[in-house]
Amino acid sequence: MGSGRIYRLWPNVADFSDLFTWDDLNEIIARHRLEPPRLRLFNDGTQVPQHAYTHPVVSKRHTVWHRIEPGNLHRQLADGASLVLDAVDALHRGVEGLAEALERRLRTDVQVNLYASWTSKEGFGLHFDDHDVVVLQLEGAKRWKIHAPTRVDPLRIDVEAPEPPHGEPLTEIVLQAGDMLYLPRGWWHAVAATEGRSLHLTCGLKPTTGADLLSWLADQLRASATVRANLPYLASAEEQAAHLEALRKEATAALHDGLVEEFIRARATTDPGRPKPSLPFVNGIPADENLHVRLTASGAWHEVDNEGHVVMNAGGQQWTFAAPALAVVEHLTGGRTASIGELAVASSLSVGQVATLVSELVTADVAAVSRRR
Repeated sequence: MGSGRIYRLWPNVADFSDLFTWDDLNEIIARHRLEPPRLRLFNDGTQVPQHAYTHPVVSKRHTVWHRIEPGNLHRQLADGASLVLDAVDALHRGVEGLAEALERRLRTDVQVNLYASWTSKEGFGLHFDDHDVVVLQLEGAKRWKIHAPTRVDPLRIDVEAPEPPHGEPLTEIVLQAGDMLYLPRGWWHAVAATEGRSLHLTCGLKPTTGADLLSWLADQLRASATVRANLPYLASAEEQAAHLEALRKEATAALHDGLVEEFIRARATTDPGRPKPSLPFVNGIPADENLHVRLTASGAWHEVDNEGHVVMNAGGQQWTFAAPALAVVEHLTGGRTASIGELAVASSLSVGQVATLVSELVTADVAAVSRRR
């Protein structure tokens, strides 16, 4: 994804209405303590004060939290406020599945935020994001006024801020239910419902940049005595130039073909993913063919070595399994959920052997088991 990227619209991709519903939103608001900025309201670009739709509650342990008052929440939303719920993928299994699928496909971290509005007011005004987004319109319609970037590929931590755009939008797009939009970072946009209520998900894609690669490479180069040596800043200009040339040779050699893939794999291998406990099994996974298992580290990958062993990498750790385990590892690193019994049949291993393998992964926080798929 280079600097010449542009937005793209996919109309009528699918029926997203069952992915996340109003009932799902009601349940999450009722059951969770969603302090700002996790859940927040915006009206005409200004954040609505929390006290306008919540009241403080003091628990028996003297902690204070703010309970949402449905009536006041409704009044704020009817008056034009937009509701934002951050990281809804951590609160809803279906949205989490969407995020995990994007992470495996795009090989980057994904956070999904939810946006709901009831009027044609712009909740946030004209702004840009420092990450790419994929937007799924679940219900209603949203009008997107899009301006070209004024700074190509801005970063969250950058050396300068983009200047606001001038003039009319480059384009206006109305997202209808079932449409999907891709918007690269740096593209300015203002969003409002066309009429009636609107519900959409925005999947934020964490950017992977040259700065990230160079930062990682600097750590790898610590293996070099030249890189670890003191800089000769008190030496002569000739000695400094010689040292700089030695560093240049080290860095140039390190920037070899295939380095991008090496970096992406290394980062995926250390990514903890979305850890999940496997209660009640605190002392290993029993040989129960009806238990279901899935990897929680989305960046896991595997290969077969020259001796036919299966080498699996996930969550900063590595395992070497005998050849018959290949089918089990392929199922898991492919992002699929399977029962221990299904994995045993696919691999010709016994249920007990599969359970032992799974126990190793669960202990390392890269897999989880449950009673249901």
